Amino acid sequence: MASMRTLLEKPWLWSFVGAFVVWVATVAFTGGYGGGGMVTAALSLAVFTVVVGVGQMFVITLGPGNVDLSLPANIGLASAVAMKVMGGSDSMIVVGLLAALACGAAIGVINYLLIWALRIPPIIATLSASFIIQSVDISYGRGLQIKPPPGFADFTNWQILGVPVLALLTVVFTVGAALALQRMIYGRSVLAIGQNIRAAWLAGVNVGRIRFLTYTLCGALGGIDGALLAGYFRGANVDIGNEYLLASIAVVVIGGTSVAGGKANVPGVWGAGLFLVLLLTMLNTFGVSAGVRLVLTGLIIVGVITAAGGEKALR
Repeated sequence: MASMRTLLEKPWLWSFVGAFVVWVATVAFTGGYGGGGMVTAALSLAVFTVVVGVGQMFVITLGPGNVDLSLPANIGLASAVAMKVMGGSDSMIVVGLLAALACGAAIGVINYLLIWALRIPPIIATLSASFIIQSVDISYGRGLQIKPPPGFADFTNWQILGVPVLALLTVVFTVGAALALQRMIYGRSVLAIGQNIRAAWLAGVNVGRIRFLTYTLCGALGGIDGALLAGYFRGANVDIGNEYLLASIAVVVIGGTSVAGGKANVPGVWGAGLFLVLLLTMLNTFGVSAGVRLVLTGLIIVGVITAAGGEKALR
């Protein structure tokens, strides 16, 4: 009984419960048709939210006010860079991925430098940076019609027994992120800064260096996400990352990470990612209009956050 109570107190559990309930409701509506395919599709699409969600999680864990609003523009530019460098050639896949990673990391560095040099809140700095990045993307990617190399496109859609390979690799990545958060000096420093920045500084944590690394990490993950999205959807697009602004924040909060900082939850990002994808699938299956879908999505997200103890996390 005690173990069950302890399990129910885990904040990440509720995101998976929400995903399961939504899946059951959709399957019931369709008379049991397409349940397995729905899970496969959800895993495929959730990957992209989880990757940027982990980066956003590290940033938000730094404490109140820390957030990266440049991710959509970052993803869009990195997708164009990756496709242009690859040039449709399988032999350039690795180089293109490295270019996207470098592009995203550079954006993360710029974000931090704006915050550090101008002494302005991260929300303002990263939002301002996003407008500049988007302008560069429009100029750089205007009319870009380069398709991904066949091998790369096949890889991003590859499945083993109905399970997307990208999902399996992302699980490995998130396990590594969880270990880094709990076992590495860097991860513990991020948590310490989020809990009390002055205490962390007095304890010898190089606050500036850790914040720099965190924003760079978030930017790099946005860059690689852009490349993967371009491969999955068969091409780069200026607007390819638009939906990941709110989604990257929503999966962090729904997944049990405190927006007050100092408390992160990696498993919850996966549960929340699946929940959001399945929720959209359910509403589309029910034939809900776009406007009503947005309202219902917001209400359901608020409900899940409340069930997960969101009020407690905000204190």
